[in-house]
Amino acid sequence: MNATATPAITAIVPARNEEQSIETAVRSLAAQPEIAEIRVVNDGSTDCTGDILLRLAKEIPQLRVIEAGPLPSGWVGKNHAAWLGAQDATTGWLLFTDADVRHLPGGASRALELAASTGAALVSFSPRQVLETWWERALIPLVFTRLAAHFSYPRVNDRLAPDAAANGQFLLFRRDAYQSIGGHRAVASEVLEDVALARRAKAGGYSLQFAPGTEIAETRMYRTFPAMWQGWTKNLYPLVGGAPVSAAEELLRIAPLAELALFALGFFYPLAWYLAAAVVLLNLVAYGRQLRRHSFPLRYILWWGPGVVLYAAALVVSASRYFAGSVAWKGRTYPVRP
Repeated sequence: MNATATPAITAIVPARNEEQSIETAVRSLAAQPEIAEIRVVNDGSTDCTGDILLRLAKEIPQLRVIEAGPLPSGWVGKNHAAWLGAQDATTGWLLFTDADVRHLPGGASRALELAASTGAALVSFSPRQVLETWWERALIPLVFTRLAAHFSYPRVNDRLAPDAAANGQFLLFRRDAYQSIGGHRAVASEVLEDVALARRAKAGGYSLQFAPGTEIAETRMYRTFPAMWQGWTKNLYPLVGGAPVSAAEELLRIAPLAELALFALGFFYPLAWYLAAAVVLLNLVAYGRQLRRHSFPLRYILWWGPGVVLYAAALVVSASRYFAGSVAWKGRTYPVRP
């Protein structure tokens, strides 16, 4: 049963060069009875995104296409597009979602029901990750299992705990709460706008609900290795704490230092090679449990080794870019602070 008898949500989708996924995203939103209007903000796309949106607008009555125009100084493109899309919305809820997200049947209804049952002003889900290449299967599950160590769902959802986090792929905001904290304008320059918005909401006294969303939505975040590399080197350093100490601690946690030390020792004491193999096996078992806990197939355990290498390299590169003062994303460069 729907949580509301009438459409209660305005969906807002920033889109920049999303020709491969935008139609699927829009159609999945249009199939949700709770969504009264879909606002796609075309953020300077140079591919066929604009043409696809114009075609869809003739077919889908609730779709409204907004042109973002030039990016103002001090804004991240996604934040500016989201802010434009939220202007003059009249529904009680605003759903900010990405152009590569496919919303599953009943997802909007379940989100509204969760908000109603918990009193949350912000409901966020982490969609199921669609992974089709070895490099996606190596890095992305490892990233999500590591992020779970930094952002605990129970602590985020605990009103008394200071922890706050959200996933920008699915952000359902009560409109009055969004406006009260200043919306995307208040985090205009933030690269991690989802976490920044969650922190502002919780600091403002609003309740959060952050949960796995494997039955709510699904997404394939990156279709090429360069896009994945650029995406995670943009986000990983601030996600693990945004400080040299936190980055160093993360590297120590993820790097197989004991295994390498035992392997090296094996050249002098061959028994150490057996100990190294035992430690690796224990790590694989622990990683397998984390994969199952976060709804990833157990077979992705095969990519643990390459995943560790990619994760460590991405974190080092991410930190270096923040210390250099800028990160790049989709043809734009943004200033950042270490």
